[in-house]
Amino acid sequence: MTVFRRFLAALAAFGVLLVTIYVLHSWYFNVNVVFYSALFDALLASAVVSVLLFTSRFFSVFTGFEKVQTMIILVLLGYVFAISVPTVLDRSLSFYIIEKLQQRGGAIAEQEMEAVFTQEYVKEHRLVDVRLTEQIESGTITVEDGMVRLTPFGRQLAGFSRFFRLHFLPKQRLLRGEYTDELTDPFRDETGRQSGYGEQEQ
Repeated sequence: MTVFRRFLAALAAFGVLLVTIYVLHSWYFNVNVVFYSALFDALLASAVVSVLLFTSRFFSVFTGFEKVQTMIILVLLGYVFAISVPTVLDRSLSFYIIEKLQQRGGAIAEQEMEAVFTQEYVKEHRLVDVRLTEQIESGTITVEDGMVRLTPFGRQLAGFSRFFRLHFLPKQRLLRGEYTDELTDPFRDETGRQSGYGEQEQ
């Protein structure tokens, strides 16, 4: 029971430290990419608590293996936080929809939703600027002389993404009351023929 309580104490310390670091980072420091920033905060909080695990007498009840396990758990929890909270809220179209509905008094005509996405979402969230910045920082693209170009790493990542989308995304996905495989190949031509993986699109 003592070990479990000390483990909970480590989790609590990590949670408080992570939130504190994240808030301070978000309020007072430059952030290039929200996900990378939050991941850095999580790793920093994990590192601080991990040092305490190995140096503080409070955690001396842990074996070396238990300390390593706890450290791994903290890193995984930090990753879950980084990708599930600030990143989802920053990128999520679903959250945008409900926020936009709230802004409009709770309701928008169904036929206006596409215009909301194309005319308001892209502009209000500076979607092009955000996504280009993310990909530049990730090393997948470069922007030179007004041209956005894939890097070699970007080509490899796009190839993997294309392969996974074609072969491993759900073939029967529910979209507005209909099950379809359209999103496994959003680039298919007007006849519905799927473009093969690795083919050059004209």
